[in-house]
Amino acid sequence: MRSAEIIAVGTELLLGQIVNSNAAFLSKELAECGVYVYYHTVVGDNPERLQKIIEIAESRSDILIFTGGLGPTEDDITKQILAKYLSKEIVYDDIHLQKIEAYFAARNDIMSENNKRQAEIIEGSTVLMNDFGFAAGMVFQQKAHTYVLLPGPPSEMQPMFVQYAKPVLLRQNDAENLILESKVLRFFGIGESKLADDLKDLIATQTNPTIATYAGENEVTIRMTASATSREEALRLIAETEEEIIKRDGAYIYGTGEVTLVDLVIQQLMDANMTISAAESLTAGLFQAELAGTTGVSKIFKGGVVTYSNEMKQTLLHVSSETIENEGVVSQACAIEMAENVRNICQTDIGISFTGVAGPESLEGHPIGTVWIGLSIASKPTLAYRYVFQRDRNYNRRRAVKEGFALIKAFLDEKTNKISE
Repeated sequence: MRSAEIIAVGTELLLGQIVNSNAAFLSKELAECGVYVYYHTVVGDNPERLQKIIEIAESRSDILIFTGGLGPTEDDITKQILAKYLSKEIVYDDIHLQKIEAYFAARNDIMSENNKRQAEIIEGSTVLMNDFGFAAGMVFQQKAHTYVLLPGPPSEMQPMFVQYAKPVLLRQNDAENLILESKVLRFFGIGESKLADDLKDLIATQTNPTIATYAGENEVTIRMTASATSREEALRLIAETEEEIIKRDGAYIYGTGEVTLVDLVIQQLMDANMTISAAESLTAGLFQAELAGTTGVSKIFKGGVVTYSNEMKQTLLHVSSETIENEGVVSQACAIEMAENVRNICQTDIGISFTGVAGPESLEGHPIGTVWIGLSIASKPTLAYRYVFQRDRNYNRRRAVKEGFALIKAFLDEKTNKISE
């Protein structure tokens, strides 16, 4: 398996003025190409330091991927320094040069010599088209190393890599008669550190397939990538690794591929032909916004209410004054009434409610992060579940929403299992 180093060029990255989101994107994409990323490097717009980084990267990686430094200003030095290091000339790519000239001509504007710099490439490079900007990308191969130069703006870099650079790297695999297959496992209810600890022996000894964990918003994914001379062999290798992972942490796996927990629950609701409504207090509509982000959700989502104040809980949801006075709004009783009443008001199969203390201060004597989620289902007793998240305000709200979807999934899974039996 080949190794890569991602080299981000730009003083603004070192100063913290721009977040290096390109590195995370490229690491994920390169894993799908069967390329290990061992190092992420950031270097400023300094010729001497950039040349030194190239020397170091060559000593430990097969592929050097540069982002940034391809623009029109004097401090955009990436291709100039690399060309000098490789003893190659800088030439113009006619297609990009014509594109830049046409842009200025259409606006009756004067094009400076600096603008032409974006059409410069290292002689002998494979040119990567920039469909969303002017700076040409390139791939240069010399002996044991491959050099990939990409623009810094993610809106230009990401499509350029996916459409043009990635196929070049995959063709290099083809030349080695390798076929790559990947599979993603999605986990909820377990942290990345705990998952990595459970699988530490697999991760420590990984060769083929590779195992990579990624921490997302309240969930974790594992990407397994195998290389082989046939698709069947690659899939067999992945299946063996997956089986071992399931033995250890299968209880936390909710899906595979790119389907999120929200996507999965919505599809399950559609398959079961069940409608849902929501009553939200601390989450203030976040749960319903997640639902509404999916096309076609109107088939199962009828609506809901946001009742942030105690008065609105009574006026719109008919939560009893006795419950609020005796139990409080951060309570099992309040969550149950909210879920039952929104289901009855909206005439849905499922009603879900969220009430609690997001922060930054405690409420009714309950610590920050205390959340009650109510789940009301026709012909079943309404239940409420207590959580304590102990994080900042917005994390607690987002985590509550994710736990709500997990509760619905658990019910739908149980319902499906009973039908299949």
